[in-house]
Amino acid sequence: MRLKKILLLLFLGSTLFCFSQNKYTLSGTVTEADTGETLIGVNILIPSERAGAITNEYGFYSITLPEGSYEVSYSSLGLRTETLQIDLTQNVVKNMALENSAEELEEVVIKADAERLDIRTPQMSVNTLSSNTIKSIPVVLGEADVIKSLLLLPGVSNAGEGSSGFNVRGGAADQNLILLDEATIFNSSHLFGFFSVFNPDAIKDVKLFKGSIPSRYGGRVSSVLDIFQKEGNSKNFKLTGGIGAVASRLLAEGPIVEDKAAFLVGGRASYAHLFLPLLDIENKAYFYDLNTKINYRINDRNNLFLSGYFGRDLFSVNDSFINVYGNALVNFRWNHIFSDKLFSNLSLIYSDYYYGLELDFVGFEWNSGIQNFNLKYDLKDYISDKLQINYGLNNIYYSFNPGKIKPNGPDSGIVEEQLIKKYANETAVYVDVQYDITENLSTEFGVRMSHFIRFGQEEINVYADDNPVIFDPFLLIYKEAEPIETIPSSRGDQLASYTNFEPRISASYALNDNQSIKASYTRLSQYLNLLSNTSSPTPLDVWTPSGPYVKPQLLDQYAIGFFTFLKDRDYSLEIETYYKDVQNRIDYIDGANLIANNAIEQVILNGEARSYGVEMLLRKNSGKFQGWLSYTLSKSEQRTPPRNENETGINNGAWYNTPYDKPHDISVYASYELSDKWSFNSNFIFQTGRPTNYPIGQFVFQDVVVPYYGLRNVERLPSYHRLDLSAVLTPKKNKGRKWQSEWVFSIYNAYNRRNAASINFRQNEDTGVNEAVRTSIFGIVPSVTYNFKF
Repeated sequence: MRLKKILLLLFLGSTLFCFSQNKYTLSGTVTEADTGETLIGVNILIPSERAGAITNEYGFYSITLPEGSYEVSYSSLGLRTETLQIDLTQNVVKNMALENSAEELEEVVIKADAERLDIRTPQMSVNTLSSNTIKSIPVVLGEADVIKSLLLLPGVSNAGEGSSGFNVRGGAADQNLILLDEATIFNSSHLFGFFSVFNPDAIKDVKLFKGSIPSRYGGRVSSVLDIFQKEGNSKNFKLTGGIGAVASRLLAEGPIVEDKAAFLVGGRASYAHLFLPLLDIENKAYFYDLNTKINYRINDRNNLFLSGYFGRDLFSVNDSFINVYGNALVNFRWNHIFSDKLFSNLSLIYSDYYYGLELDFVGFEWNSGIQNFNLKYDLKDYISDKLQINYGLNNIYYSFNPGKIKPNGPDSGIVEEQLIKKYANETAVYVDVQYDITENLSTEFGVRMSHFIRFGQEEINVYADDNPVIFDPFLLIYKEAEPIETIPSSRGDQLASYTNFEPRISASYALNDNQSIKASYTRLSQYLNLLSNTSSPTPLDVWTPSGPYVKPQLLDQYAIGFFTFLKDRDYSLEIETYYKDVQNRIDYIDGANLIANNAIEQVILNGEARSYGVEMLLRKNSGKFQGWLSYTLSKSEQRTPPRNENETGINNGAWYNTPYDKPHDISVYASYELSDKWSFNSNFIFQTGRPTNYPIGQFVFQDVVVPYYGLRNVERLPSYHRLDLSAVLTPKKNKGRKWQSEWVFSIYNAYNRRNAASINFRQNEDTGVNEAVRTSIFGIVPSVTYNFKF
């Protein structure tokens, strides 16, 4: 109690002190001089006051200081540092345009300044990647990939080659909130995971929150991947593109009205399927996507943005099996600056995920999807140089289509059926406070209050004892319960509602300018679940909302870390340890049927999950040779205990490895700039093999050999490792020309490691002996990409 009073007095005393002096505010927007693009994360430093600010997602900054004359520097990696003398005798609006830096020395200084602020900020468990870094990392078939780049960071992994999604700190892929210009992406992959949906040429900023997640985010319990697209060049018309082995891309941007309005249009498409007929192959597999954005500057205080994304994948086998899926989204945003201290953003967002399947040999089509309509209003109040407050509200309306089956011809014999559609609404309000208690102690604390309503649907099953899953005490298995009746319902009814209080707090204590200790606690809730019993998501998986029988997932995460610079800040070292506990993690009974299931509650049980580990990231930040080494030691488990003394629970109620448990994960990325003409990049990955199940015995039933299995996920695939290499050739004739180009030569899996995607067991037809068969996706894959811009 005494500690609470002391903290309250410190807070009130500091706040009163702020208002007792003559203080004025320096604010403005920072852009890139060549393009007019607003800049995220620019550092505004006032060395004499040991104070500073960072531009937000729209390039806005604000800092309040006592009356006086100050030397103010504006710096960002790759841009020239600007230093000004500003007399603060009244509120000052200073918009800055930073030019590209030609001096490598300047870039080194800028990076040191930028990361010195990061030492003191309470934000932890966050990784940021630039578009240039993403493009430099060698990947399969030479197509730069945001998701594949994230896998080189500590605490991030996936199910292996050709798998979609990613796993963060032992969480499932559906526990990641993926945002593109604030709109939700429900499937982040093209071609079943070989590529991601993000065009690297259109990307402005990529930020992954693994913990210490600010209160403005919610709805997922593992991580937030926040990606912003470029706004478009308001100065000059520019073209950027690339021609690769399997896909090409082209992006155009330019002014509609110079310094007033700009546009951006980018497209990608794969074309490897065009060459398959030459090999007498009738199958097809391709993707395409489109990124668009328009921004209009009304005046210094108001900006409008309209952004969109549309992507589709098609996979077919002899036209008898056709699979189409993809995302579509639109976001309208209005930035308004109320004053030099108050910034706001209003967003109206529509997001859609569609999945379609046609089986001509069976005679039916199947369509499913999820739509949401999202209203967001966020405000940031820069009260003083020590105190900032973020607050806002968010409302999302969901429409779920689990599937519609219809005949694809008059002779099909299939009866048209619409699975029961589901509807829900998620509302949240939040407040987040950033407060510097002392020069060395900084905090960020807040709360998010979320409320979820599951609306009525066409009909509802009623079960005996309100229990859709029953336990057979003789066979010792869980079984689907038969409904005792079905009652009608309307969309205006409420089947269930949940309210959750989600506090967040983090703190940083700077030991000196080069070292700090940080700690955080995060509470999150998740009201949507992806129904999938595979190790990674597939397009066939269906999202379902919480309801009477599916409770929302609740996470508590604790983290503590040590951060330091080494050797005059040429190197940085980050070490974090974390513990995560998830309530109501859904699990499936043995033999669960998840596809086209109108009563999914009959195969689901609510369990729990936990994960814990240590992450280490060692970076080299400057010089011709740069890169990082990351290592994660972790454990990820889940269990579904018995509901009463007469049941066994799943897996006998014991903890078992999740499909994404990988105790050891090592990644090395290195980049070396040999000259203006040649640069080289490489990465090496080693991961413990993912958990799986092997047969532990067999029996013969009616002359058929049937294998049987033991406890869940007690075996593992062989360890996964590979080395990727790339070389970038930049012709010397680029200098002084408008047309700039480069050649990227890459080798994926340089030593041809045949990593196991799966291991299956079969009986040898000749010998009758059981044998294991390893399935691998990629061996060594060389590729060439030509990139250009003018």
